[in-house]
Amino acid sequence: MENAADLPAAQRLAIHELISLYGHLIDERQFSKLGQVFTDDAVFDMSQFDGNCYRGLPAIQAMMLASREHPLAHHATNIVVQTQGDRITVMSKGIGVGAKGRVGSVTYRDQLVSTPQGWRIQQRCCELRQPDTIPEPS
Repeated sequence: MENAADLPAAQRLAIHELISLYGHLIDERQFSKLGQVFTDDAVFDMSQFDGNCYRGLPAIQAMMLASREHPLAHHATNIVVQTQGDRITVMSKGIGVGAKGRVGSVTYRDQLVSTPQGWRIQQRCCELRQPDTIPEPS
């Protein structure tokens, strides 16, 4: 994978804002607006959390509506945009703060596409950060 240095700064900024917008929409429970973040045919892999992979925007919205496990706050950080040809991948960290003050961390691995409305996530994999899943040093 190449660095996104060849991607114009305005495009990189738009991608960073897209990743940030996800957290704001989830925190405000504005699931009806997730079309501003995901494509209609998006895939959201939550298999490390509930064993499911949600396919399509309606399935993602239904999962969000049904969940009682949402953190109070989602914080996106460590956003890395990479390009390979016309493919854009984004790796980021998510920090979630729960109702009782518990903090958790995930790694998001996203595949993005450019649409007439702007960048959208076509595939998102959410990996839970746990001590037993941290790689060995190299």
